[in-house]
Amino acid sequence: MDSFAQWFWLLIWWFLFFAYLVILFQIIGDLFRDRELSGWWKAVWIVFLIVAPFLTALIYIIARGKGMAERQVAAVQQAKSDTDSYIREVAGKSPAEHIADAKALLDAGTIDQNEFNQLKAKALA
Repeated sequence: MDSFAQWFWLLIWWFLFFAYLVILFQIIGDLFRDRELSGWWKAVWIVFLIVAPFLTALIYIIARGKGMAERQVAAVQQAKSDTDSYIREVAGKSPAEHIADAKALLDAGTIDQNEFNQLKAKALA
């Protein structure tokens, strides 16, 4: 790097490269998330992403962008729903139930005695 301009352009190119990688992984994730698209069409998209990556990514976003966004929103809503139901389930437990869960983990060998004691102290606090 002899000048600021070279450093700046290198920074721009690295940014564009990482932005491309993010888009590429979003497309691949969306392909595998889409239950309506057949396996053959998924394979065709993957092959074209390897052969002509920039053009294929652009075409994919134009052709399937709306569905891609809808599937992403549905996945986020499902994750939020799962998290909320888990929180409601755990929050509704009594300290004795929390201790019983910790005891089951101790008996299974998942946690050691020290971790069990910490969980028990938190449940009783």
